[in-house]
Amino acid sequence: MANIIGVRFKKAGKIYFFDPDGKIISRGEHVIVETSMGMEYGEVVIANRQLPQEKIVAPLKKIIRVANNQDAKQNEENKKQEIEAFKVCEKKIKEHGLEMKLMDVEFKFDKSKILFFFTADGRIDFRDLVRDLAAIYKTRIELRQIGVRDEVKRLGGNGVCGRELCCCSFLGNFETVSIKMAKEQNVSLNPSKISGNCGRLMCCLQYEQEVYEDKLKKLPKIGAIVKTADGQGEVCGLETLKEIVKVKFKDGDETFFKKYNPKDIKIIKNVEKEQDNIDKEDLAELKRLEELDKKENKES
Repeated sequence: MANIIGVRFKKAGKIYFFDPDGKIISRGEHVIVETSMGMEYGEVVIANRQLPQEKIVAPLKKIIRVANNQDAKQNEENKKQEIEAFKVCEKKIKEHGLEMKLMDVEFKFDKSKILFFFTADGRIDFRDLVRDLAAIYKTRIELRQIGVRDEVKRLGGNGVCGRELCCCSFLGNFETVSIKMAKEQNVSLNPSKISGNCGRLMCCLQYEQEVYEDKLKKLPKIGAIVKTADGQGEVCGLETLKEIVKVKFKDGDETFFKKYNPKDIKIIKNVEKEQDNIDKEDLAELKRLEELDKKENKES
């Protein structure tokens, strides 16, 4: 077991583990740490805790110190300079005629590096821009292209649910969301209804996916032929969370439906029937969004 604290550098950012170096540090305090990107000022979001070694990415770095008033002032000064650097960079982008949109600027705590985050439709030759910025700030400059999910995370906003976007409030990492999730959760396969502010499939589709997958293992597929106390029929619908199966029966020209518990039916042929009410253009657009999502996650 190892004694750790969890540190976050941005709101809703990823949590990183550090060795508190024998100190008792409370949640909400700030610390100065060394990361692969340079020295950072971060907030402790997980107080001292024992964690198994297998859950830690070695080596676990020790904190440099608990932040003092001078460190807090330095961090505030960095934030002010980030605003000024944003304006300077935007001006330089226009001067060089670059087809890119600046999204954010981030100073490392000790100013050993300045990161400029931008979006663009394709690759950008920003070497002249980097040289100009390095000449102004006399430090290492890094330009980093980000995807649309990261763009919205930095811009902020509210979702269709009326709450602050998950990526802005608590979601630290982006994971690929698939059409399969929407299908299994019986969500309308309409791009406008299951796409977020970023134009990608909504992150919340993955929150309950594990539960749906577990319950679907106990249920027949839509289109399966089953035997019931009322005769043989075809599964035409599922209430997955309630574990209820809707079966369609045909009696001559008459068609009727009845709901069953999975234990009260016997599967004769468990073949999934392709739904014919799905708009092909909508499905093609969803597949396009899914591929873009996979590509961006792979590159990030």
